[in-house]
Amino acid sequence: MTKTRHFAFITLALLMTPTVLAQEETPAPATTLAAASATLSITLESTGDIERNIATYQCDNEETLAVQYINAAPNFLAIVPVDGVNHVFATTISASGARYVSGPYEWWSHQGEATLRDLMQDEDAAPLATCTSASNTP
Repeated sequence: MTKTRHFAFITLALLMTPTVLAQEETPAPATTLAAASATLSITLESTGDIERNIATYQCDNEETLAVQYINAAPNFLAIVPVDGVNHVFATTISASGARYVSGPYEWWSHQGEATLRDLMQDEDAAPLATCTSASNTP
């Protein structure tokens, strides 16, 4: 039996880039900063319970990452902050560990170790972050 659960798991505070205002009749400032916020809700159908775990990682660059894992079989997601912005990663095929991708980024965790890579960089490029679990990971 499939259970449908509405799971609002992330609220994003989005900062919009400066917008150029073009007005012909009256002069206006060249740029205006606008801030907005949005909420993202995803409905997942799951054959079991939906789990949300938060794991903390200590990275080589002295940054601490709080990664959220959403487990709702057959959907497995990770929410990873990249440069201060939360990205939703979806799981993908992995020979070992848990591998997630979001756009050009890859988050790969295995036995308490994790790496964040930009897949648009050269194959031999150093990871953006190499991290060690500071708390229990899923």
